[in-house]
Amino acid sequence: METARDVLTALARRHAFGDIEALAGAGVVPSAETASLRALCAFGQRVLDLDAEDFGMPEEVGEVPKDLLDRARASRMPQAPRERPRGALASLRPAYSLLLEVVAIRWERREMAALVAAVHIASEYLALLAWEPVLGHAGDPALIGGSVSGPGSRFGVPLEPGAERNCDHTRPERSACERTLRVATEPPPGWRAYLDRQHSQVAQALGDCAARCRTPCTVMTRLDEGVRADLVERCKLASDFTDGALVKLRHAAPVGHGFGVPSPEEVQAAWARARSSLRRNPLGKAALAGDDRDGYPLPGLPGLFSAIASARIEPDTLLDEVSTRLVTALA
Repeated sequence: METARDVLTALARRHAFGDIEALAGAGVVPSAETASLRALCAFGQRVLDLDAEDFGMPEEVGEVPKDLLDRARASRMPQAPRERPRGALASLRPAYSLLLEVVAIRWERREMAALVAAVHIASEYLALLAWEPVLGHAGDPALIGGSVSGPGSRFGVPLEPGAERNCDHTRPERSACERTLRVATEPPPGWRAYLDRQHSQVAQALGDCAARCRTPCTVMTRLDEGVRADLVERCKLASDFTDGALVKLRHAAPVGHGFGVPSPEEVQAAWARARSSLRRNPLGKAALAGDDRDGYPLPGLPGLFSAIASARIEPDTLLDEVSTRLVTALA
């Protein structure tokens, strides 16, 4: 017969951190071990749920190993304008590595609604991932002004009536762009409201600047020709992914506007359609070359993110490490 610890170990290997935390609190493990075990489980579940604002919460310090906290904080959105380190505002690459790990785990656990939600999050900030090599950061409002403001820029600038046709930004995007140029001077509640409601719109606006704008302003024209051409191609690929069949599955899942949950077969079919479309883009074709041999549940997704980022992005191992340490503790 399986012991309670055998069951907990099996759950740890399946990244079922919430279940282990609940069982540990029910007295399955000795009380001397409960606090540290539950803290590690709570941390793992928070990361798996992509609850980025709470990565590395103060109550976890001392209970969760520092190396794990530091790795999670690399994907954290700072919750105050001057908070250090800057986490995902300094670079989105750790966050996309973590997203790849989460997508793979959700696939393994057959949790398609959560998988589609993670893919949707990835799509919302993909243009910022493309802009990161150009900006030198991931759209940090405290730093972005120097790259998008100045003479001839229409970024975040009120437009005269009738002049809207000279800028492809929507009204919500223009509002978000204007806010990002001043939000670093606001108190923490205003900063957090911006991150919740408008930061993804800034990402989309920057993507439009590179991939869709018919009358580029100095946001683009100030760039060297080679840098600009490369950025345009990567933002077009990001836009193609965002408009693709896999991201559109969100609208058929509980995280979207319907009540259905896509099956694994539907997810595979949607990704196959998306890949077929993405291969029409020369950069997408190169990024997806050999995708069926990469061993990833959604073949080619790591290569696609890497092409858009202009840097190698592979699935993280943070959650696997949490599982390994739980298995060791339970032994």
